[in-house]
Amino acid sequence: MLKIAIYGKGGIGKSTVTSNLAAAFAAMGKRVIQIGCDPKADSTINLLGGEPLRPVMNYMREEDEEPDRLEDISKEGFGGVLCIETGGPTPGLGCAGRGIIATFQLLEDLKLFETWKPDVVLYDVLGDVVCGGFAAPIREGYAEKVLIVTSGEKMALYAANNISSAVRNFEDRSYARIFGIVLNHRNVENETEKVQAFAEKSNIPIVGEIPRSDEIIRWEDQGKTVIEGDESSEISEKFFALARKLLESDGEAAEENTAEKVIAVSETDSDKKEGV
Repeated sequence: MLKIAIYGKGGIGKSTVTSNLAAAFAAMGKRVIQIGCDPKADSTINLLGGEPLRPVMNYMREEDEEPDRLEDISKEGFGGVLCIETGGPTPGLGCAGRGIIATFQLLEDLKLFETWKPDVVLYDVLGDVVCGGFAAPIREGYAEKVLIVTSGEKMALYAANNISSAVRNFEDRSYARIFGIVLNHRNVENETEKVQAFAEKSNIPIVGEIPRSDEIIRWEDQGKTVIEGDESSEISEKFFALARKLLESDGEAAEENTAEKVIAVSETDSDKKEGV
């Protein structure tokens, strides 16, 4: 199972990148879950024809109880992608980070992953705040890879740096690691050079670039990802290329793990023969 957390500054295009990646994986025949971890609860809307999904925190607040069925808090969207939104507390009251933690615990209780058996899980996470709740996808073992979405704008790069620091705080605990940067172009001056300089300084590769495009906006106005709207477009190919890169990296990691296990077994057998 490929588990990816996608972080970035609010409004930088995380949900666009996440939902198009989900649609790309689905179009490639993968079984996908997308979990929106933002109080705005708008991560999955373009996989659901523009219709908002009732967030988990809204359900618990309005029903005054936890749901008994996964169907109460999820909906299948384009390509069969299972969509879930954590939501948040009543504005001005409570902590959104705690809402994420509560939702993750609920999904464990409902045996989401055992029941649904996904190939890919995507977490769309607000990156302006990296408190314990928003860090849960990387801290509790839910995700293995982290994508950081940024543009060349100063505040977007500032948030990207904070996210990078937060992830690296957990590297020695075998938690999620940064896979790379997705440059979501805003056409600011010297944008590519600014992001390349940040990538080099942070030692994080740029693994995807999404050109600024009216095509994405046009399809989102219709409640669709660009993958759903025009799978053969140049913009769609950018998302397919990133999806393939992520799948290839997961396959390589699986091969490395298998090789390590074979070596470990061989060493154990050798010890037995030598009477150790």
